[in-house]
Amino acid sequence: MEEQQATLRTVDDRPVLRFERRLAHSPEKVWKAVTDPAEMVHWFPAAVETEQVVGAAMRFTFEGGDDLTHGRILEFDPPKVYAFRWNQDVLRFEVLPDGPGCRLVFTHTLGGGWAGRLTAGRTAAGWDVCLVALLARLDGEPSEQPSEQPSGWADRIGAYVEVFGLAEGETRESGDGHLVRFARDLMWKPVEEVWDILVERDDPRPGAEPPAWLTNPYVPAGPVTEAGAPRVLEYDWLHDGEPAGRVRWEFAHDPAQGTRVVLTQTVPARLADLRATALAAWQAHLEVLFAAVQGEPRRRPEGRVEELRKLYEHRLG
Repeated sequence: MEEQQATLRTVDDRPVLRFERRLAHSPEKVWKAVTDPAEMVHWFPAAVETEQVVGAAMRFTFEGGDDLTHGRILEFDPPKVYAFRWNQDVLRFEVLPDGPGCRLVFTHTLGGGWAGRLTAGRTAAGWDVCLVALLARLDGEPSEQPSEQPSGWADRIGAYVEVFGLAEGETRESGDGHLVRFARDLMWKPVEEVWDILVERDDPRPGAEPPAWLTNPYVPAGPVTEAGAPRVLEYDWLHDGEPAGRVRWEFAHDPAQGTRVVLTQTVPARLADLRATALAAWQAHLEVLFAAVQGEPRRRPEGRVEELRKLYEHRLG
């Protein structure tokens, strides 16, 4: 199988992941592997129950049997096209003859709006692993269902997050200044557990120093102004020793999308030149923070903030 990196594009205002694989197997064999529930169990992330007819209801059960989700078949045209809805998402498999084998084109349309788009990095990395298992099944080789968090998982996801532009922050005018904003997917770890990791089981309160994991040296931190465990932490940031704005962390969990964080920093108009540094520093910080939350602590690559600062300076003009 010739492996290509997934792509992310927007179709009808919805994010769509696309995977393409060239396979040395007949369309009929590949069709069975991607549509027959008895075959899908060897590579698909959930057990599937359905009738193979358009309009049929679908049930998806993850290992353990407690997590049941639903869907419906949208297209079923043997041996060419199979598409179905899974919760808010739509998965579509197209099998195209290609010489002695075939091409498999798989698209995953992500539901959930902007929050769903945040999950594209982990979703792409997960499907890469599943497609490797599919090839093993087609080749008659033994394969195991991937673990929830294989080795190097944070790096795999991080690479897609960067390629898709999901690691980048934005800046917009706000009041008499600017707002720097980031939103990052934190996968499925409960928000309470994320909070405990980042505050290191401390109990931050207004007036105290903010937890180290929620600060970075490029944005000097002042005292906490709001603390609402496990979802909100806000503190002053300082310029020349005086409060210049606020840094705010907000954590949320969606049963359909997982856990995410939104980080904002207010920047007064007089300090607009600091926006590029703030954007660079927070992006680099969130890359390390994501790995830490996933249990894969790592150090920030040397020169990463400076590299990003130049990119943001160019973008801001």
